[in-house]
Amino acid sequence: MNLNKILRKNSPSGYKALLTFSVISGLLFTGCAHQESLPNTTTNIVDRQVGYFADNGVGNPLAIVQHPAGIHQNGITYVSYQGPKEDPYIASYNHETREWLGPFRAGISELGRRDGGKKFDNHGKPTMLIDDDGYIHIFYGGHGGQASNGKNTLGNTHHGANKHAISKRPYDISQWEDIDNITPFGTYNQALKMDNGDIYLFFRHGAHRSDWVYQKSVDNGRTFASPVSFLKHKRRTDIDAVDSWYAWAGKGQGDNIIVSYDYHVCWDGGAGINGRGHTTERHDVYFMSFNTKTGEWSNVEGEKLKLPITREVADEKTLAMRTGELWTFNGSTHLDQQGQPHIAINAGIDKGAKTGGPKQTRHIRWNGNKWVGGNKVVSQYEGVSRGDFTVRDPENIRYLTAYNQDNDAVLSWRQSHDGGEHFVEDKTVLRKANASFAISAFIKDAIPDAQMLVAEKVSDEGIKMYLVGEGGAVTRSLVDLKTAIPTSN
Repeated sequence: MNLNKILRKNSPSGYKALLTFSVISGLLFTGCAHQESLPNTTTNIVDRQVGYFADNGVGNPLAIVQHPAGIHQNGITYVSYQGPKEDPYIASYNHETREWLGPFRAGISELGRRDGGKKFDNHGKPTMLIDDDGYIHIFYGGHGGQASNGKNTLGNTHHGANKHAISKRPYDISQWEDIDNITPFGTYNQALKMDNGDIYLFFRHGAHRSDWVYQKSVDNGRTFASPVSFLKHKRRTDIDAVDSWYAWAGKGQGDNIIVSYDYHVCWDGGAGINGRGHTTERHDVYFMSFNTKTGEWSNVEGEKLKLPITREVADEKTLAMRTGELWTFNGSTHLDQQGQPHIAINAGIDKGAKTGGPKQTRHIRWNGNKWVGGNKVVSQYEGVSRGDFTVRDPENIRYLTAYNQDNDAVLSWRQSHDGGEHFVEDKTVLRKANASFAISAFIKDAIPDAQMLVAEKVSDEGIKMYLVGEGGAVTRSLVDLKTAIPTSN
């Protein structure tokens, strides 16, 4: 084994040092994930601090629904995103030494290798979890699985295969191995670890016409129980469509998991509005919670629910708000200090496109007696916005929201002091000309310096990835960035 391989295997920091020395010496390395953005040789780089930590994102590298994409633990923020060939890529930032490590490739996605890799599916973005032993888990690569995976008893199939990778050593992002212990029929992974160490993986069990399920692990993710359905897909008899859902699961108080969701009317081909057939038409907002200690599900008023939830039961027992003619795109949900749920929902006017039209982030909350709100976070705005939020007392809500203004991509804090009735801009965190932003949900256990991941999208490849906090983007040396070679496992 040569020196490169020894360092890569046993000492990521030593390997980085060797690479930096090689740049200074004018040596050329192959396989560099950032090589396409370099001039002819790395010796031409003039070192400076840049706001991005990677420049090899592809497609839509981040989304709020696949969460968490980042975790802060022991003074280090670990981050993940969709890189070349839609593979999951992982990097980390040490806040004490101010050093970046990675990105490293954590697995190989089947999605980016279909149709010659010319299209981006974007459904297999990585979701991260760190177990009680310090091993890092990445769930990635699925858009419902495919027929070659066998029969999907809880839905239909589409592309890829849901996969699970675990770091070979605790808190070490340099080497990974796939573990075959979850169903391949998955997409929109959401990973939660409870206070007792139990792990819950929530996802849709297949393509559009599939149940939403969770799988539970009690041994740090080394094995998972069979999927349990909590939202049921089924054929409608009144229209040519199938009931479907989009959900967001997050940790509530104590042993509780909270879930918000919207309804997707999955039209047959040639059916639907103006015969548009299958579109992303979604409506309304719902909420329920799961007591993982007792195994009971309940609505916001504490009424027990029987799984899986059908559309009829959802409308009767868990409906938070009707959105009428507005089409929706689900967001996150959190509890305030009084234990009352708040929900972010993105909703906009149907303008005839396959996706309906641009959707704006809106805020809904339970005031102890009823659901209220629905107002825009960015008022008087008709473009696309996305955001995640923090909430202390019910009146004080703070969103970090991405939207576009005068052809610029903008990420700014928006503050409400009246329970979401009105939001005012606090401060801008990031602004880039002639671009758009994709964002993650908030980083788990984030510190003020590093709260969210942002992808600056100008084209579909070579997308710059940012880690941002109250003071803006966490910077990185350009030489360090250009010599951070992902592993080829």
